[in-house]
Amino acid sequence: MATVANSVAHPTLVSADPFVPAREQKNLHNRWHPDIPAIATVKPGQVFNVECVDWTGAQIGNNDTSDDIRDVDLTSVHNLSGPIAVEGAEPGDCLVVDILDVRPFDKMPWGYTGIFELENGGGLFAREFQSRAAKAIWDFKGVYATSRHIPGVRFAGVSHPGLIGTAPSAELLATWNKREGALIEAHANAVPPVAYGPLAPGAYVGQDLPDDVRAKIYREGARTIPGREHGGNCDIKNLSRGSRCYFPVFVKGANLSVGDLHFSQGDGELSFCGAIEMAGIVTFSTSIIKGGVEKFAMKQPIFLPSPVDPQYSAKLIFQGISVDYHGDGTQYNMDATVAYKQAALNAIAYLMKIGYTREQAYLLLSAAPVESHIGAIVDSPNACVTLGLPLGIFEHDILPKDEGLKKLEFGQCAVRSDGVL
Repeated sequence: MATVANSVAHPTLVSADPFVPAREQKNLHNRWHPDIPAIATVKPGQVFNVECVDWTGAQIGNNDTSDDIRDVDLTSVHNLSGPIAVEGAEPGDCLVVDILDVRPFDKMPWGYTGIFELENGGGLFAREFQSRAAKAIWDFKGVYATSRHIPGVRFAGVSHPGLIGTAPSAELLATWNKREGALIEAHANAVPPVAYGPLAPGAYVGQDLPDDVRAKIYREGARTIPGREHGGNCDIKNLSRGSRCYFPVFVKGANLSVGDLHFSQGDGELSFCGAIEMAGIVTFSTSIIKGGVEKFAMKQPIFLPSPVDPQYSAKLIFQGISVDYHGDGTQYNMDATVAYKQAALNAIAYLMKIGYTREQAYLLLSAAPVESHIGAIVDSPNACVTLGLPLGIFEHDILPKDEGLKKLEFGQCAVRSDGVL
């Protein structure tokens, strides 16, 4: 099959071990900075493999407790493989990246989805649910995922890198740190934080570097949590095999890095660690469009999603509008985030009628190939956002019926050993 042929035929330029802590591996880094040197160089048109650890760097285990989610060190996450320089790429160019394949390691055919603590990570409903750690382990069999922690569902994954981007210039990095620093200062007591600034503790570059260069990177390096002008943590679920990405180039060589691989994800990745996180291998090819930033008026990347998509045409659609989801009836004006939250809450409430716990429903909407769309964004005061739940992923009928919904028993996902939810 094509996947096997790719892994055999093309050289692995960046290697990683999914079972070894990230801080013990040479080819990884977890900050964005222009002074992180490339660890490999490719020619345009060359096909190559990059191996990636999971986003936490082997902090999460295949077990039945969420203590590892509760205790995860978020200062050292998003362990990226690279950077990889592309010959001939110069600032102002457009780096074209073709994603030829994304697959898990044969020796690690599983992944996980997590609900993070309110005080350590957050998520879409961190404050509303007063979130406590929970997780689901997913087993992979070919293109399909199933979970002992969320029974009754099976779906095809659209595997993709959650995080991919080029290196920032020194000027762009300074812009990020200035504008995000101002936001942090304006919301100093927010829980969870509104943003995360540079932080030397937890910073990591595996390469051998002079002490002063390493200290500078750790002191100034941008955290990898949000997406920015260079790409980064975009979490676009359809950037699977067959996708093409157009990235602005800010430094010589472009210095491409990738990580945070997902076996599957719903639109929005609700629970912070909401995709099915996995370690795995990406196969790439690159090319360069000279002067592409000016030619295409690029301020951020442009993406051409994969033509490969699971065939789940029938969906149960939940609508949300810009009315407060706390139950106090507050009206917001054209707030699409409020509308999205309400649509997701409506879907969670429905799944609970079927027998899933709130935690299981939250995790499922994060990990399954759920589709979200903005239905209307012009009719004040209510933005309308929809969330589509594929019917075909369920082993049982979930459609509304005259007699109501049949409530089944699905147990519970993995929770903390102290039982706190």
